Amino acid sequence: MITPTVLSFFDQDTKSYSYVVADERAGVCAVIDSVLDFDIKSGRTSTEGADALIAAVKERGWRTEWVLETHAHADHLTAAPYVKTQLDGKLGIGANIPTVQATFRAIYNLGSDFASDGRQFDRLFADGAEFNIGGLTARVMATPGHTPACITYVIGDAAFIGDTMFAPDYGTARCDFPGGDARTLYRSIQRILNLPPETRLYQCHDYPPDGREPTPCSTVAQQRASNVHLAGKSEDAFVAMREARDKTLDMPALLLPAVQVNIRAGAMPAPEANGLSYLKIPVNRF
Repeated sequence: MITPTVLSFFDQDTKSYSYVVADERAGVCAVIDSVLDFDIKSGRTSTEGADALIAAVKERGWRTEWVLETHAHADHLTAAPYVKTQLDGKLGIGANIPTVQATFRAIYNLGSDFASDGRQFDRLFADGAEFNIGGLTARVMATPGHTPACITYVIGDAAFIGDTMFAPDYGTARCDFPGGDARTLYRSIQRILNLPPETRLYQCHDYPPDGREPTPCSTVAQQRASNVHLAGKSEDAFVAMREARDKTLDMPALLLPAVQVNIRAGAMPAPEANGLSYLKIPVNRF
């Protein structure tokens, strides 16, 4: 099995992982789940984290063919537009992103000027789609449940699994956002766990308990054996656990600003007459 080169970048503030996956022989790469720094207290953005990723690509002389998202994130703003200006590449996301766009178009009352057909992205990947990163073949698996549009990118012996599973000692993603479903997530996870046991699973987040250092990946074998939300649990038991746990969780701190940016493929709302962009906060909706 082909082993692509993977570079990982951890954002401490949002506990998010971004990745660069490369065919080193061809000098070609893709960027997955980039992060734009956002200070919710001041409303200011910065590109410090994305710049570190961009510098790593440029230092190696790699050409970027793709800037990829596993889903429309609710816990950080994507840096995809900025990464594209610095590295080039086509922007891709799952084919069900229009479902997410339509849901949040209504929640934010975005109006007819917001297109909810996915046109903000360069490529919408359906389940089973394939594309190339240099000499690497990337295969798309639809893995909804956390959101309806979540996908996993399987590239050689590596799979970028978004918010499906986390480290085995932390478990699985929540399913209580609009369009989420615990039973659907369980079935999506089984697709991932049916990959070869040695497959490296790269997650979007790590929330290390007990002082453990953040880790970007585990293997299918490790997840099968010891994921605290999955090992030894039936589908019904998982659904009951997941739904009960979700009722106890606070909303992510950046959900309200992040989603309205990420469904726009990372673009801020159009500036108003004073030249400033404004984010909406739906009052008493969640």
